[in-house]
Amino acid sequence: MFIDEAKIYVKSGKGGDGAVHFRREKYIPRGGPDGGDGGKGGNVIFKVLSTINTLYEFQHQHRFYAEDGKRGGRSNRTGHSSEDLVIHVPAGTTIYDSDSGEVIADLVNENQEILLCKGGRGGRGNARFANSRDQAPRVAEKGESGQERNIRLELKLIADVGIIGVPNAGKSTLLAAVTNAKPKIADYPFTTIEPNLGVARVNDDQTLVMADIPGLIEGAHTGSGLGFEFLRHIKRTRVIIHLLDGLAEDPLLDFAQINSELSLFDPDLAKKPQIVAVNKMDMPEVQNRWRDIQKKFNKKGISPIQISAVTGANLRSLLFKALELLRETPITPQESIVPIYYPQSDPRKYEIHRASNGWRISGESIERAAAMTYWENDASIRRFQKILEKLGIDEALRKAGVKEGDMVNIGDYELEWSD
Repeated sequence: MFIDEAKIYVKSGKGGDGAVHFRREKYIPRGGPDGGDGGKGGNVIFKVLSTINTLYEFQHQHRFYAEDGKRGGRSNRTGHSSEDLVIHVPAGTTIYDSDSGEVIADLVNENQEILLCKGGRGGRGNARFANSRDQAPRVAEKGESGQERNIRLELKLIADVGIIGVPNAGKSTLLAAVTNAKPKIADYPFTTIEPNLGVARVNDDQTLVMADIPGLIEGAHTGSGLGFEFLRHIKRTRVIIHLLDGLAEDPLLDFAQINSELSLFDPDLAKKPQIVAVNKMDMPEVQNRWRDIQKKFNKKGISPIQISAVTGANLRSLLFKALELLRETPITPQESIVPIYYPQSDPRKYEIHRASNGWRISGESIERAAAMTYWENDASIRRFQKILEKLGIDEALRKAGVKEGDMVNIGDYELEWSD
């Protein structure tokens, strides 16, 4: 089954908690702090794998979690860091943020990868907080929380040549005739409801990756028929074989209609070089009409090729023509340099809102600091208060009108304000 879109949830691993521990050995009654740091949580990485060509696996699994880092130990032992979670996707996968619609990455090359969610760092153990003024600190950090995202994956086929045309023009038959692909073939419209890929060998040294794009109808750019779910696949191809049904009432009208749909969906699609091929030349009726069809196209400055996907007539000439056109078509900058987009944000930013039960503070840094604080430890609480002051939140709350006893919510924690 060909699946070209999926929505999933991913979360990187939480960092391991730092340890509070003091050295206890015989003849050393007052050993110093030796609590180790927690290990790093696993990253979530998306990587292109050439052996897969659909997003089918994501229909069964929708949630992906990297492992958490391990807790720090005594004797300054750092907890084990977790392995990264590598999620494989086919070449041609675009990754979107489901919540914002923002493009995160466009993965098209073999082994290309992107770190989508960074694993949380391990919390520091109490050995890291020792200084000349406090030689026996009882404060440590919890591990940093992992990052989480709702994302949408969209697959656009990558092919040298895309075969387009009205339903039942013979696109699947053509692909099967020149490649080893085995698409579903029948004599009724919309036989192909999913794209098919195949490799055609032109000669000993040259091959063409060809994609059979499902039939397009008038209004496809608005979603009619099979709609724009399949128009996206044409964007990856460099050359188009525009296959026409020789039995159609007006092949030139079909040709104009399909090109109009391409232009309405994306103006750049109509600019792609096209080879016009009239199919079903094995049928006497089409042979009798050939001269009239050829004259109509010639008046438009187009020289169509006559072929038969069933008998194989003229298919080799069609492939050589496609190869020649492919060589003449330069690779655009978008094809040679594929961007990877990384969302930018200031982690120190925060917002203060009045809530029904007090105040709500939201912001990446402050919420992370709250999650990494041991609230049962007085020294950890004092450290968190210093972070509030350093970020300017303490002063901002006072200006906003916070009062003694007000509840202040930060992430999952509810604190009582006290001067």
